[in-house]
Amino acid sequence: MLNLNQLRVFYHAAKNLNYTVAAGELFITQPAVTAQMKAFEESCNLKLFRKKGRNLFLTDEGCALYGYAERIFKYEKEIENAIDDMHELKRGVLSLGTTKAYARYFMPLMLTTFHENYPDIKIQLNEGSSLDMTNSLLDFKNEVAVIAKAEDLPGVNFSPFSKEEMAVIVATDHHLTRKKSVSFKELAQEPFIMKENGSGTRKLVEQSFANVNCEPNILMETSNTEFIKQLVQRGDGISIVVKEAVALELGEKKLAQVPLKNPQIYLDVSIAYLKAQALSPPARAFVETLRRLRAEEIDPMGIGAMMAKILAQRRKASK
Repeated sequence: MLNLNQLRVFYHAAKNLNYTVAAGELFITQPAVTAQMKAFEESCNLKLFRKKGRNLFLTDEGCALYGYAERIFKYEKEIENAIDDMHELKRGVLSLGTTKAYARYFMPLMLTTFHENYPDIKIQLNEGSSLDMTNSLLDFKNEVAVIAKAEDLPGVNFSPFSKEEMAVIVATDHHLTRKKSVSFKELAQEPFIMKENGSGTRKLVEQSFANVNCEPNILMETSNTEFIKQLVQRGDGISIVVKEAVALELGEKKLAQVPLKNPQIYLDVSIAYLKAQALSPPARAFVETLRRLRAEEIDPMGIGAMMAKILAQRRKASK
């Protein structure tokens, strides 16, 4: 088997055609170089150097091996540079999972901000339900996920990130708009457009109905928030969604919000990653970016408010 330490000594000796210079580059003594070269020639059963006076020359066999050694240690240098780049976030991949709603409404600005700070990091954004994205961490498909906790899993760490206000949405001409507020028992009488199984929103909504001993009258289930908004706008049913996801429609009066009699409900959103696995430098940088953003706020706030703050900072910086 090839001794790479001896090959390294040979490479430096052959490059310089001088054992003393090679010893200096390798931070060893000249006799150590001589001993290594003697052992290397014996292991190869080849004569690699010839001497003429004080001058050192490569044999034909030595020249051939030097060509290979030169390529090997060139690649070694490239590998060292790649490792340094990864530590310095000059290259790498961020595998990130989130829900479809977050991917559409919140992630573009967050990822743009991250990319400005780390322009050489490639971002792979995957979408799915909160439960799907949690499982994607366990399957090593993603390193980090920004999701609601749909299920407690012992191997996954959930770090609180934001609290999203939930909104009961109805068509603008819906009879519930004439009420000052509604209870979950009243909502149970209406056809309900529900988020899909595995959704953090669904878990929260179902629990809210269960807390008052009733169940929603589910007309349809879907993972598509845009489809939910269209159905509700047409008057096919009502729904409960993250308020920020319908802020535009509420502002344009394409949808109406009905206040709850019960205490306002909030969706807890977390930064999720595996407990037993060290994060890669890009993933660690992304998590720290989110934590710094969250740590600046004392009171619970939604991602929409955080995005507004980022936009304000960007506008200020551009002036």
